[in-house]
Amino acid sequence: MLNQLLSRRVLIVLGKGGVGKTTVSAAIAKLCAASGSRALLMETDTRAPLAAMFGIEPSSDPKEVTANLSLMTLDGRYALEEYLRLVVPSRMLLKAVFASRLYHFFVQAAPGLRELMMLGKIYYEAERKDSEPPHRRMIIVDAPASGQAMNLLKMPTAARTTFADSVVGKEASNISRMLRDRRHCAIVQVTTADALSVAETIETHAELSRIHLAPAAVVFNRMVVPTFSANDIAALKNRRVPRNRKKNLEHLAEIAESELRRVAEARKALATIRTATASPLIEIPEHRSLAGLDLIDSVATDLARDTEIDLPEMHTQ
Repeated sequence: MLNQLLSRRVLIVLGKGGVGKTTVSAAIAKLCAASGSRALLMETDTRAPLAAMFGIEPSSDPKEVTANLSLMTLDGRYALEEYLRLVVPSRMLLKAVFASRLYHFFVQAAPGLRELMMLGKIYYEAERKDSEPPHRRMIIVDAPASGQAMNLLKMPTAARTTFADSVVGKEASNISRMLRDRRHCAIVQVTTADALSVAETIETHAELSRIHLAPAAVVFNRMVVPTFSANDIAALKNRRVPRNRKKNLEHLAEIAESELRRVAEARKALATIRTATASPLIEIPEHRSLAGLDLIDSVATDLARDTEIDLPEMHTQ
């Protein structure tokens, strides 16, 4: 499944806030870069957490952070202004447009246009002609949280209906065609075992399927991997220890039993998602003590086990 995903030109990663979507997006980008392809990681959060992690200033243009891996912040307003620079021939006229109160009012009143331009930027980067063959370049989009992401993905269809054969309508058609081209574009959902994440994953999956954008895979993040069994706990309880240590032993057994309950809940959640979505599932184990680039490294290593990619250590500039 991972090899199939890495063969796409565009990968859009979405999920409920807090499920590790950003970490998974960066880990996939690292894996892609390690395979020899050029990876462009796009973050849609204007607070730019990935830029902070990589130790660079946020930029609306791609910035290389390590070999074969670049990062940019996808900003709808900047993308709209970049688009206008392409279609408005006069620099003086463009300057007047940007300075006008009417333009600022229009941008604020039509947020859907900014969303369309964000997708347009993805389309532009995917179709950009340069020295690298298209199959040697991959775009990974760390999309907004599920609700916002759905509005983003629905926008091309709405714009195509509204603007018909106009310039904007044709742009929307191109974007819509890119999103639905399963050979070149794939959507990946990220979830964890908690009930809200599972419910939102299933609901979003159904909604995406209704608009013909069914996800190619679901990443089950922070899977609890047991390191002991119920028999081990029973053996712990039955150990002969001095009376003054018995309570400590019972406390340890309670903690261990709680962990096994978490494992059972995670397996139940996994089975629920498998049944409800019928999508391929990719499991990533929990890394409790890690954060930032160390966590991205570990998740990328977990993913690499299902590929033949030799994963080097990540280094920032």
